[in-house]
Amino acid sequence: MPIEDLDPAKLDARELALLVKATSTDELRELMSGSRRRAVLDTVLARMPGVFRSDRAGGTSAVVHWKIGDGPDGAVDVYEIVIDGGTCALSAAPQRQPKLTLTVGAVDFLRMVTGNAHPVTLTMKGRLKTKGDLALTARFPHMFDVPRV
Repeated sequence: MPIEDLDPAKLDARELALLVKATSTDELRELMSGSRRRAVLDTVLARMPGVFRSDRAGGTSAVVHWKIGDGPDGAVDVYEIVIDGGTCALSAAPQRQPKLTLTVGAVDFLRMVTGNAHPVTLTMKGRLKTKGDLALTARFPHMFDVPRV
């Protein structure tokens, strides 16, 4: 399936991961700066509670904000994840003070959440910026089952 026909709601996590892996940076950039950006982000982020591993989160209680850049006209989409009591909930309308803020470009975000880029590598290259609780920063990626491709 060509990326321009992407309907993330019709793909499972592994299919999406394989499609992202096979797609060039330019094509992903075009997708993530176009009219379907919000649908892709909403679908991918809505799946995060389903891949949340409460056994790995332990007693973590935290609010995490994702700031995903490279939108049309420089827009940044902000999503909020609340981890508490062994659960993970998502909001596209952040309302709480974050314990951790993750700022990343849209293509790198898509690659990271599909298992095609590693968060530590992105951080070392300055493409994933973190602000807040350093211990949570280190634990956060391990709280989710990311597809392996």
